[in-house]
Amino acid sequence: MNEKILVIGANGQIGTELVTALRGIYGAEQVIACDINNPIYAIRNNGPFEYANVMDKENLHQIFNKHQPTQVYLLAAMLSATGEQKPKLAWDLNMTGLLNILDYAVEFKVAKVFWPSSIAVFGPHSPQYNTPQYCVMDPNTVYGFSKLAGERWCEYYHTKYGVDVRSIRYPGLIGWKASPGGGTTDYAVHIFHEAIKNGSYQSFLSEDTALPMMYMDDAIRATLQLMEAPAHKLSTRAGYNLGGISFTPTMLAQEIKKHIPGFTISYAGNDPRQAIADSWPKSIDDSVAQADWDWKIEFDLAKMTEDMLTNLKKVYS
Repeated sequence: MNEKILVIGANGQIGTELVTALRGIYGAEQVIACDINNPIYAIRNNGPFEYANVMDKENLHQIFNKHQPTQVYLLAAMLSATGEQKPKLAWDLNMTGLLNILDYAVEFKVAKVFWPSSIAVFGPHSPQYNTPQYCVMDPNTVYGFSKLAGERWCEYYHTKYGVDVRSIRYPGLIGWKASPGGGTTDYAVHIFHEAIKNGSYQSFLSEDTALPMMYMDDAIRATLQLMEAPAHKLSTRAGYNLGGISFTPTMLAQEIKKHIPGFTISYAGNDPRQAIADSWPKSIDDSVAQADWDWKIEFDLAKMTEDMLTNLKKVYS
């Protein structure tokens, strides 16, 4: 089958790397990068680009009608920290965008849809350690309950209309190719940049705040692996837990010091993102993903830190 793939939200932290990976697999002309802003990365020069606003259903319809996609990756969203500043806009963007795409997946008979969920679906009463695939979920952020509602919509459209929608509950994502987009876990990207530029970093999270994280290479590989998995092997259409690696700002700083001995870290305190982080799991059980589609992480804390610093030093040199 000759795939035609739309990546909506292509300018983001995930999208910039996912577009490159998909074009490497399917060919540049088969992967259409879509975003509300002009791309600042090479993706526009390496293949087709469309302006796309997920809240503008007419605009989206024109894109679907023009390209007749076989796969759609919907990455456009407002993340946790930014969403708390603009709660109604975050809800509208995250929900309207998803429902628009699901409606067009039905109308245009899209073979597969990918939509990212998040560990933000969990809340204060979810088990904090080795949080299982199925448990109490009581998120207390707009981002979190928009993702939880989105999971239910994905299950609904799969059951009622047969949409082959697939999802991952991403942990915090760490990569060097693009800037993060306003999430609570962003410190784990910023710290590397500051370590190289200034030799120090002030964390907005406390020193003992453990959160599940994942290197972008693993996140992209997991996404592609899930999308390639046979449909009959998938036991959920809501969102698969991905465990990643759990660490605190102090643990990450200690790992960075192995490469930059003079690096120092301090802690700001009284940041609103702390309360968000405190409501999230400390570690994730991803045994269902392991069983259903053979998921296995490759980057541990040491390997990720070395790769981040190696690549960022080239960027700053």
